Amino acid sequence: MTVTEFPVAIPVGGSSVSGLYARPENPSATLVIAHGAGAGMEHPFLTGFARALNQLSIATLRFNFPSREAGRPFPDRPPAAMAAWRAAMTEAASRSAGEPLWAAGKSFGGRMASMAVADGMPAAGLVYLGYPLHPPGKPEKLRDEHLYGLGLPMLFLQGTRDPFATPELLAAVVAGIGPSAVLQWRDGGGHSFDVAGTKRGPDEVGASLAGPAADFIAAHQAN
Repeated sequence: MTVTEFPVAIPVGGSSVSGLYARPENPSATLVIAHGAGAGMEHPFLTGFARALNQLSIATLRFNFPSREAGRPFPDRPPAAMAAWRAAMTEAASRSAGEPLWAAGKSFGGRMASMAVADGMPAAGLVYLGYPLHPPGKPEKLRDEHLYGLGLPMLFLQGTRDPFATPELLAAVVAGIGPSAVLQWRDGGGHSFDVAGTKRGPDEVGASLAGPAADFIAAHQAN
């Protein structure tokens, strides 16, 4: 089954950002997907992830943050990133048939999604593709305060070698959030889920995370 991706322009403030929308027949949910700080929506990792989800009957909308759209080397400040998240979710909702609308993001994109939800953005649930719990080598600088007030389903997909999340610290944070949050480890995976000694391309790596994400979404559809 081939699912066509369509380019879309998403209004954000007085400008717009690019998106790619794909909708299989009768999708069970829509997942809006944001990129990380170092790459845009067309990175092979996110492309593989989104296209594998389409094969599992989940619609997807990938989008760029304003900084990426403008070619700036640094990520947006949280207010601008959160505004882009709200605009992308609104765009996805306008194209849906009422199916549940979830949010997902690689690293920075996932953290900004969680902050937007904490600020009131509606979402059926969140999927984190490598949550950046702290800067590398600085485990004392946790980015977790806003997570504890979120009661929606949250899936943390994380590599055990990710320098942005010390395993013991992330496990404690997820446990502190409560039963709505689930942590699934990828043994040996780095921040991009790369595993030393393997020769999978980033598109294959991204695609390998689609099944766990789709299973988590399906498990919470009736809740």
